[in-house]
Amino acid sequence: MNKKDIALKAVNALKNEYPEAQCSLVYTDPLQLLISTRLAAQCTDARVNMVTPALFERFKTVDDFAEATADEVAEYIKSCGLYKTKSKDIVAMAQMLKEKFNGVVPDNIDDLIKLPGIGRKTANLVCGDIFGQPAVVVDTHCIRITKRLGLHELKDQKKIEFELRQLLPPTESNDFCHRLVIHGRAVCQARKPMCENCCMNEFCMRKI
Repeated sequence: MNKKDIALKAVNALKNEYPEAQCSLVYTDPLQLLISTRLAAQCTDARVNMVTPALFERFKTVDDFAEATADEVAEYIKSCGLYKTKSKDIVAMAQMLKEKFNGVVPDNIDDLIKLPGIGRKTANLVCGDIFGQPAVVVDTHCIRITKRLGLHELKDQKKIEFELRQLLPPTESNDFCHRLVIHGRAVCQARKPMCENCCMNEFCMRKI
């Protein structure tokens, strides 16, 4: 069985196991997803979802964030960790959106990663969830599970992204990555994977 075969089996197994594939962050527009994903770095999605209602009630638009101070934003996100860096990034991001992109969140990875604090993982998430483009969101769950499946032996996130783009059906890649997060939390955990409960144990290279 080659890597493409394994990838397709994994796509189908996870789709069957988790029919509803969606981002666990709560948002209503592209800017909110961009900011929520920045806040989620080294922080749980659950914690971010507790913080963002008040944040987005106070700062509703790109202009609101661009005109804010980092200290103002920081007051709302302290429990997310690294809040001083994140608050500076959020304000700078909003300012760049206004100055370079007419206040509109870009629809491509190359422009998105120009924004302060935004890497390829976040850019892929925005492109996939907001703009419906083929995306590969390489987070810790994706790295761990796809390596266990035998799809790569890589550590670099960008290299893993491009490797998976070659293996996954473009129309499935975004939802596949969402399902990996769910599966990684519930079954294929970092320290103690529950292989006996895994929907992919028949073809997973770690199990074999």
